[in-house]
Amino acid sequence: MTDFNNIKDDTVSRMEKTLDTLRNDFGGLRAGRAHASLLDNIMVEAYGSATPISQVGTISVPDARTLSVSIWDKGLAKSVEKALRESDLGLNPVSDGQLIRIPIPPLSEERRKELVKVAGKYAEQNKIAIRNIRRDALDEVKKLKKDNLISEDDEKRYSCEIQKLTDESIKKIDDLLCQKEKDILQV
Repeated sequence: MTDFNNIKDDTVSRMEKTLDTLRNDFGGLRAGRAHASLLDNIMVEAYGSATPISQVGTISVPDARTLSVSIWDKGLAKSVEKALRESDLGLNPVSDGQLIRIPIPPLSEERRKELVKVAGKYAEQNKIAIRNIRRDALDEVKKLKKDNLISEDDEKRYSCEIQKLTDESIKKIDDLLCQKEKDILQV
């Protein structure tokens, strides 16, 4: 029984991490106003490797429609500006030496629909991750059965429990997606 408890605990923890990843991804999708977390997923080419933008400068929100990044190393300004332009956020940064201002344009209907599609893509990727976690857990349960550590009835019961955890996680993903779509489409 303790073997299954370990499998179940590991499965629950991995599924929670997947949901946290989705929440983080959704945080990077803007719903019309400036927020520092908008730039969380942007990687800058710095010192020969991809570095999160938050590690090359200070991100601030001067007002509801503007973000600014104060770059610590002047040599990275061009690289930060390029990363911002090439991100899928549709940003057009304005460089002023070591300070980069990023006006957040109001979202057009077309852009809102694009962002909903991106949110859907994130949700689908995380559903796949949840199903992979389920597969790993079911493989572990089958291994316990194969090694004669559990009965066939236990195997069925454990498999049902894992499926129930999977269904709950997928429902949470759907709920998060529904909420994010509402936020994005709200004018």
